[in-house]
Parts: sequence; structure tokens; C-alpha cells
Amino acid sequence: MSNGFANGSSPRRRRPENDIEAGHASNRSGKFDDADLDDPFDITRTKNASVERLRRWRQAALVLNASRRFRYTLDLKKEEEKKQILRKIRAHAQAIRASYLFKAAAVPVGQVNETIKPPSTTSTGEFPIGQEQLASISRDHDTTALQQYGGVAGISNLLKTDLEKGVLDDDTELLKRRNAFGSNNYPRKKGRNFLMFLWDACKDLTLIILIVAAAASLALGIKSEGIKEGWYDGGSIAFAVILVIVVTAISDYKQSLQFQDLNEEKRNIHLEVVRGGRRVEISIYDIVVGDVIPLNIGNQVPADGILIIGHSLSIDESSMTGESKIVHKDSKDPFLMSGCKVADGSGTMLVTGVGINTEWGLLMASISEDTGEETPLQVRLNGVATFIGIVGLSVAAIVLIVLLARYFSGHTKNPDGSVPFKAGKTKVGDAIDGAIKIVTVAVTIVVVAVPEGLPLAVTLTLAYSMRKMMADKALVRRLSACETMGSATTICSDKTGTLTMNQMTVVEAYAGGKKIDPPHNKSELSPMLHSLLIEGVAQNTNGSVYVPEGGNDVEVSGSPTEKAILHWALKLGMNFAAARSESSIIHVFPFNSEKKRGGVAIQTTNSDVHIHWKGAAEIVLACCTAYVDATEQLVELDEEKMTFYKKAIEDMASDSLRCVAIAYRPYEKESVPTSEEQLAHWSLPEDNLVLLAIVGIKDPCRPGVKDAVQLCQKAGVKVKMVTGDNVKTAKAIAVECGILASIADATEPNIIEGKTFRALSDAQREEIAEQISVMGRSSPNDKLLLVQALRRKGHVVAVTGDGTNDAPALHEADIGLAMGIQGTEVAKESSDIIILDDNFASVVKVVRWGRSVYANIQKFIQFQLTVNVAALIINVVAAVSSGDVPLNAVQLLWVNLIMDTLGALALATEPPTDHLMDRPPVGRREPLITNIMWRNLLIQAMYQVSVLLVLNFRGVSILGLGHEKHDHAIKVKNTLIFNAFVFSQVFNEFNARKPDEFNIFKGVTKNFLFMGIVGLTVVLQIIIIEFLGKFTTTVRLNWQQWLISIIIGVIRSVKSSALECSVSKDNVLNEKCHVLK
Repeated sequence: MSNGFANGSSPRRRRPENDIEAGHASNRSGKFDDADLDDPFDITRTKNASVERLRRWRQAALVLNASRRFRYTLDLKKEEEKKQILRKIRAHAQAIRASYLFKAAAVPVGQVNETIKPPSTTSTGEFPIGQEQLASISRDHDTTALQQYGGVAGISNLLKTDLEKGVLDDDTELLKRRNAFGSNNYPRKKGRNFLMFLWDACKDLTLIILIVAAAASLALGIKSEGIKEGWYDGGSIAFAVILVIVVTAISDYKQSLQFQDLNEEKRNIHLEVVRGGRRVEISIYDIVVGDVIPLNIGNQVPADGILIIGHSLSIDESSMTGESKIVHKDSKDPFLMSGCKVADGSGTMLVTGVGINTEWGLLMASISEDTGEETPLQVRLNGVATFIGIVGLSVAAIVLIVLLARYFSGHTKNPDGSVPFKAGKTKVGDAIDGAIKIVTVAVTIVVVAVPEGLPLAVTLTLAYSMRKMMADKALVRRLSACETMGSATTICSDKTGTLTMNQMTVVEAYAGGKKIDPPHNKSELSPMLHSLLIEGVAQNTNGSVYVPEGGNDVEVSGSPTEKAILHWALKLGMNFAAARSESSIIHVFPFNSEKKRGGVAIQTTNSDVHIHWKGAAEIVLACCTAYVDATEQLVELDEEKMTFYKKAIEDMASDSLRCVAIAYRPYEKESVPTSEEQLAHWSLPEDNLVLLAIVGIKDPCRPGVKDAVQLCQKAGVKVKMVTGDNVKTAKAIAVECGILASIADATEPNIIEGKTFRALSDAQREEIAEQISVMGRSSPNDKLLLVQALRRKGHVVAVTGDGTNDAPALHEADIGLAMGIQGTEVAKESSDIIILDDNFASVVKVVRWGRSVYANIQKFIQFQLTVNVAALIINVVAAVSSGDVPLNAVQLLWVNLIMDTLGALALATEPPTDHLMDRPPVGRREPLITNIMWRNLLIQAMYQVSVLLVLNFRGVSILGLGHEKHDHAIKVKNTLIFNAFVFSQVFNEFNARKPDEFNIFKGVTKNFLFMGIVGLTVVLQIIIIEFLGKFTTTVRLNWQQWLISIIIGVIRSVKSSALECSVSKDNVLNEKCHVLK
């Protein structure tokens, strides 16, 4: 058989040499575009594929029902319409602002107050300002009107919002705001209803031809035999076609509902707001006008609003303006647009517009968000379907020509031996009726032969997998990632929160030149050191502390590291609110993953300026020149003390602790920039720091992570840890997790520092990339370089990430995995799958599901092609030799329903098993139909063809029907052939679900859907044979004939499973030999 066909492409395709997974080894670009290949179906990576590339395979596919076949692929036409709508709305928004700026520029500065009248406030029930005024200010970016309302403070008074504590977290209060200003939602375009799916199913060309043929047959039958008997032939075909259409539509409709639920889940962002003085996490849909929302790097701006306070806040407005320019936000430009991303810095905003009252809401309401996407497997299966379809069409054409030639030449005979057509004697109506029956059979062969449902089986199994993966804490954003994960050869994982629990506590502390034991022992700290520490912790944080009335159950929010340090400071006696009120923030340098530290400049009540820094211990320590001792003296950090602190950091890191240093320095007030613009560009001094404390934070490994890593290694997937933490901390955690077998393995290049890796050339990075197990003190760019090097070496790479700076690596990787809890919205939008619980074990479950998708598709292919081959050969041989076919149109349509829709439902929804992780990853260019599958398929099909053809030509004598009337004997024989054929497919479904195991019934009772479909098929087959003979041209069978039908299926099943078992054992031995080599 053709390798090209097995690969899911045309037979002429040749595989490039040295192509392991993602391209030729000589390709050094890191990009793997298949555009240079001749085969339109050979797309190994649909992620970021060009529109032209996607259009090519659509044009090359043989399709009978385009609206159904391409339903879940990217709608290229809609995508273009979406871009045009985006351009119009962006142009509209820019035009409004430009006209306002032009108008403002025309007014002399001194006349501004005279020209523009103070705005009037229109009461909206409880609030003195209306939605129209708020929308006008935000939409036009009208700073003049904002100032006339009294700035953000004036707007907050009109909205009855406390800028510090936010709105009251009370249902009545929130409902009042929703009634006055609307909810943060927008009208969705209604999903397709069931009738639309029914209409789509009707568009199949072959089914249309069959309906026309049925109508003609019905008319001719009634005319010649009367309505009582004459409607059966045409009516039965029409009923069978309608049944196929209805079952297909129901299956498609259920899939669409699953996708709708998943899409809704993707849109439901969760974020923190300040309500009643505390930070609470809510859904984006629950935001109301007047809410105070903290913004941090990587967040999405969830509604229109005005900046309350910002620290180096920069916004990426490209989603709304179309321009990739980053816009700095301050009091001169305080307007924030919904849907934009925080590119840098932090701040808080006051919500002034939600839902349809924002430009983002209007935009989302006017476009259809989900236009689908194709997956590599889907494209390859379209290639398979096209190839089979061409063969099927050819066979159908041969059958049509042969049957018509035999019919009109008088060589065809009726069951009673009479000749149906005699030139010059047969009526025209009878001749046409006979020809229509022949055309109907030929067209039905096309229905069976062209596997229209084969590419759609991918969508079915992906829809099922995505729904089940939600239960396994994985939200799939891109369909293709689900199947690509099954081919993953390398997983580059973060440490914090993924391999560890992200439940951090300070367990060691060094301050005043000594170790503090226990770490929260306040008595060992001098008053000055204690005061500076509390000041630094309280101000240099993006976390918060909420103390409810009564002082019990203090709530600490922020990142896990921030929360650990805040909890430590609370144990040292920190009053968070008081500490923050005793000084004011001048400028903030948000934590930066490149610099590994963050800082803040504050002014105390005495007008002193202090600059506090906090970050990676060894990096902050290197900037320190002194420390505060027990007598409150500043002591120079000499070599001896520096060695003491460095050893402390090494010891803590070796115990797998995260080391964080806290330092400060006094600063001359006169040197602090005074203007807002200068402050925005002020780089905080980071030299001559005074060390206050170094803390060791414990973040224990997740339970079960070692087993998950071992499972990956057994499955041929290499796990690499890429972390920003100290190399020694990374090494200790890697040994604990099983990524490194022992400390002895912790040598270069197994373990490497980020700066060492980035200093290498491209060729050197490629050379050592596969050997790296741990990369410490890495930046997001180091992660990107590692991904590129691995992909150039032919690996299929999955990468985890949570920060905004991880976005390039997530985008570049074959599968980007964002963290659902700690991940920023920027990281999530760049990802393909969101791990909802941030757990590495969930990543491994995704690998299992990815392999399950591929395995299920292979099961379905083997099942469907067996039916294809058997049905085609039986009908062709019978047609050519005797001029008649044992399987008529109605029977073939029933077989098609079993094979296509019901078969896909049964086999494409098999849950994953641990057995899937006992084999190596499936290469993305591996043949879809393996040699084992070909062997199983052909032997099974040949057995079935042989038995049924013997029955077709010698069935009357074998079954002892010689004494029966010839007409009845032929009907019994053909009924038994049909019955045996259907039962062969029933047992073939059991074979296909365990293609490489002897016990094909293992775990079958746990798959209720499979059992239900098999049971339904058997029950319907009994009803068809026993009660619907008039429709299907069958007769009732006695118990011996039923037993023969079942035995034919069972024998084939036993033979097949025995064969497959022996083949799989040989295959396992071959794989082991290959590994040893």
C-alpha cells in the first residue's frame, strides 16, 4: 500500500530525510512552514499557518458536503469579515478622538474655561451622573470634562465609590449599579439551532441524488404497482436517507453545544477587585460601574475606566487601535479601554463603563469570535478521505457501467430467473425504474466509499476530549494543541507552582548580621531594623492585608511570594494599614523577571526619602555595601560578612528554599524628580544599598509530581525545569521531583545557568539543548531560546508559563501551557491550553489525552476502512459476475450509519488508558495507518469478503435452501449476507477499540456510550430483519441462520484479536531492540 496514503496524503508524497518531528534537521530558522511541500494535505503545524496554505488543502479535498466538512475549520471568509469590522470600529474610535483633539487644539489656552460650559449631571436613579456622560468622557478621552467633574475623585463621589475601599460588597448595592449602568456583558450572536444542522446534513450531494432517485422510484412504483405495494422501494430509500440525515444532525448539534460551553469557559476571566476594603476574586461578568480594580503587568483591562493611581503603568492598546504602540498612562492620559493589556507597571482604576457601553463590548457584539480552526490530523484525514473517495467513485462508476450494460443487454436476471429488460418489449416506465435502481446502488456505494465522516471524527474526539479534560483541570484554547500534545517529546516546565505547591512560608531569616531563629523572633531585631523592615515590606509589595472587624482571620492577598513575606512581617508585628499611612509612595519600579527585583521610593512623615528593594538574594546582595547590626549601626559589608551571607544563601538554596533579600538606601530629596513625566522615566538607584534581611521561603513539591515526571520519562517525554530561581534551589527541587536522578547528575550541561546558555551561539545551544535538564536563573528570553533550539533539533516542545514575558515562548512552542491560577491574561492568550490548577500532574494528563486522540482516530480509521474495503469488493465482484448486488441501497445506508456516525461515536470517545504511556511519542509525520493496521485491516476485510462471497455464490446449497422456492432462497441468502456483514462490523468495533491487545473486552463495561451504541445497533438490526423486511428487501431468519450470522462475526473477532496480539508482541520486541541499539 502507498506510504503517502498511509500518511494521510496523496501517494506521490515523499518524506524528507532526517525528518524526526517538525522538519528537516538542516532547517535552522526555528520556523517550520510546510509551504514548500507539494502535498496540500501535509501540514504538520496549523498554529500560525498562512491563509494561502489553509486554502490550498480545502481546494484539493474531495468533498460531498462542504458546509458540514468545513464546519469546524477556520472560516476564511468570516475571518476576513471580522478583520474588516475591526478596522471599521478602530477607525471610528480614532476619528472621534481626532475630531475632539482638533477641536481642543483650535481653542486658545486662556479661553478654555469660557468656551466649554461646566457639564450638567443627569441623575440616573440613585446616582447624580448618567451612563451617557460617563461613556462620553471615556469614549472621547475628554480630559477637560473629567477635570470639570473634579477629576477621578469627583467622578468617584458621583458614583458613590470610595477610592480606597471600593464599593460595598452587597448584593443590593451591586444590583442597583447594574440597573443604573448595565452589566459587564454583551449580546452574543445566537448559536446555530438544530434545524440549521439538519439543513447542513441535507446538503450532501449523494444524499440529494438518492432522494431524487427515491422520489422517481416512488412515482414509478405507485404508477405500476399501485400505492399499496408500489411505495415500498422508493419509500424505504427515502426513509433511510432521512434517518441518516437526522442522526448526523443530532451528532453534529451535540458537538456544537460542547464547543459553545467550552468557548464560554474561555471567555470567563477571573480577577481581583476591591470591595468593602478587601480584595475579592470575581468573574469579569460581575464587574459593575464604580468598582476599584488593581492592575498588574499582564492583566487585561476588564472594563472602561479612569486611572486612580499608576506606577510606570503602560498599556498595550493594539487590540482596540490596531497600533502596536505601548501607551503610558498617568493623570494627563488616565483613560483605560476595555480589552487592552497591561504591558508594564501597576496601578488601580475606577470602572466607568461596562458591557455594551464600552468600545470593546460593541466590538465583541458585532463579530463572531469563534470561527473554528483545523488541526493537522484533520487536514491529513481530509487527504485520506480524498484518496478513498477517488477510489470509491471509480468503483461506483465501474459498477454503474457494468450493471447498466448487463441490464440493457439482457444479461441481468430476476430472482425467479426472468429477464427484466427485453429490447422493444419492456415498458419505458419499467426500464427507467430498473435503471434508477441501478443508479441508486451506484450512488449508495459512493455514500459508503467516500468517508465524509472521517475528518469529522477528529472533531468528535476532540470535542469529547476537551470536555473531559476540563474535569482533569485543563482548558483547551486551541483544538490543534489537544492532538499535538500526543506528539510532545519535551516539556519545559516552570518550577514554582507547577512542580511545587505554591504554598510559601518563610522558614529561615538572616538579619542584623546573624540568623534569626525562629525567623519571626522580633526580639532579635533592633527597633530601627524592625521599623525599616516593616516599612519596606508594607510599601514594596503589590499584595494587601485586610483585617476584618474584630481583628480575626486576617486575609492576605498577592502572589505566593508576596503573601509569604507579608505573613512573616505580620508575625513580626506589622500593622499593614498603619505602616502604609506613615509614608507615601513617590515612584514604583515593578518586579521585573529580567532584573529579578522590584523597588519603591517613598517619602516618610519626616520628609526623608527611602528607596526599598526586594528580589533574588544573590542579585540584591551584590548591590549592598552595608548592613544594620544589632546596635543600629551601619556596618560595612566586608568580605567576611559577604561570605557569611553568601554561604547562608547557598545553604538555604540547597534545602530547596527560595531566597529573597530585602534592602534599602536613604536618598536625597533634592535629587528626586518633581514632574510626573520625569518621575515616569526615573530609574531608581540600586547601588550602595543597606541589607536589611535575607529570608528563605519554603515551597514544598507537589504530592505525586515525582510519579508524574517518571511517567513522562517512561513515555519517552523529557521533562526540563526552567526557573528564575537560584541554580542550587533548582537543583534541590529537580532531585526531589525526579528530573535529576541524583546530585551527582547536577553538572553542566545537565544543569546550566540562564546567562551561560544565552551567551552561547545558535549552534552551541542546539548542541547542548537536548542534554539540559535544569536551567536556573533564567529569563523568559532564555526559555524562548531553549524552545527554538529544541524545535530546530526536531523536538515537539510543550512549554509552561505564567508571566507576561513568557508569551513569546508560549507562542513559539508547539504547545503553550499557561497557568490558570498564577498566569496573567497575556500569558493565557498566548497559550494553547490553560492548566487550571497549575499542577504538573495535569500537564501529564494532557499528554495522555493527546495520545488518546491519535489512538482513537486510528481505531476509527481501521474500523471504517475495513467496512469500506469489504463492502466495495463484495458489491463489485457480485455486480460484475452476476449483474446483481447482495447489499442493496437501504442496507448500505444502514451500514454507512453504523460505520460513519455511530462508529465514530463509539470509537472516537474511548477514554485514555495508562497503556498509552507505555509507548514513545507519535511522530507528527508518522503514518496514520501503520503496518500493523494494514495487516489487521486487510486480513479482516479479506476474511469477511471471502466468507460473504462464498455465501453469495454458494449460499443456497450451503444453507440447505435448495428445496425452497428460488426467489425466497435468494432473499434468505441475501438477508443472511446482510446480517452477517452487520454483525461482523459489531464485533469489528470491539477489535478496533483494542487493536494491540488480546483481551478486546477489557474495560468495555466502563464505556457506557460504546456499550449503548453496540446494544442499539444490535437491537435495530433485529428489528430490521424481523419486522422491516418490506423496506429493506429482507426476510425473517430462523434461529440457526441468526446463529450462523453471529458465529461469522465472532470467528473473525477471535482470529483478529489473536493476530493483533502476536503482532503487537513482535512490535514491542522490535521497539525494545531499537531502544537498545
